[in-house]
Amino acid sequence: MGEAIVRLHADTLSVAQTETPPALGDTSVLGVLSFSAQAATSGVSVAEAIPCLHVALPRLCSDEALCEIWRACGSLTSGRSGDVHFRYDEEFVFGAVTVPETRFAAVADRTPLQQATESAYGQIFKRLDASAFPYPLRFWNYVSRINEHSHGRERYQQFNIGRQEAFLAYERDVQGDLPAACALGLEHGPLSVAFLAGRTPPQSIENPRQVSAFQYPQQYGPRSPSFARANLVSTRHGELLLVSGTASIVGHATMHPGDVAAQTRETVKNIEAVVAQANLMSRCGRFDLSGFACRVYVRNPADLGVIRHELEHALGGSLKAVYLQADICRSDLLLEIEATVSLAAARRN
Repeated sequence: MGEAIVRLHADTLSVAQTETPPALGDTSVLGVLSFSAQAATSGVSVAEAIPCLHVALPRLCSDEALCEIWRACGSLTSGRSGDVHFRYDEEFVFGAVTVPETRFAAVADRTPLQQATESAYGQIFKRLDASAFPYPLRFWNYVSRINEHSHGRERYQQFNIGRQEAFLAYERDVQGDLPAACALGLEHGPLSVAFLAGRTPPQSIENPRQVSAFQYPQQYGPRSPSFARANLVSTRHGELLLVSGTASIVGHATMHPGDVAAQTRETVKNIEAVVAQANLMSRCGRFDLSGFACRVYVRNPADLGVIRHELEHALGGSLKAVYLQADICRSDLLLEIEATVSLAAARRN
């Protein structure tokens, strides 16, 4: 990556190649997401000042742990506020928080997961409200047993109730201008949330092929998911496009249940539609799918070969993707893709 890259970018690193990856102690590291089959014993060595979310999702086709590293330039400051570990520069803040459900007992209609979600998001919003970074740009959410039912309700619905309660409690929009996000399921572990926020508001992007998630009908739960399909972020050096977790949904309905190849193709069409909308707003040029860094969440490991074939056919052999095993927020969805790409501002002579 040359000098033309924007100030903030995502990169991936295989940490099994070295015991102490220099990048993870680097003064340019804003934050880290670490993925391995056993998150608590992943062997990832990260400097204490750097917020790192360890997530127990296995990497497919490799036993190596995987880190996604978010970098920034200039002076960095770290801190903690309650459960929130954060680090920031002049433009952005990255943070991570884990909240065990075991802290809470079910009371009335508030489940432990709902309360854990309210706590995590409430602490994040409290921190952002007290800082120079009031605008959340993207959230990463990892919820154990996301498709199971407990206390009479699907756990993903419980998470959505808790998330929206926190949005409302801290006077955040629940329609329209929302952050990008994903919500994936893992087998066990505390509620784990990472976030990226900035000083200036992003441009929220919706997909004309889909009903906005925040307008889903009641059949998907009493509270709609609180996220935008993507966010377009202006930086000092260009733009950053943050595409939310995207799946095989048209309108609000799951398409092609049981057909992983067709779901992959439909997911790509949805990402293409979001990118087309972003290109109508971009001031730096056009985003190209070939430049995206993608994280592909796969429900059934046996489907990996089909998914890779379809993605390489649609996006080319230069696709930059990592594959993780995870449950998707709907039990009939077989994969989800999130993506990030930066675009440098044109140089002026």
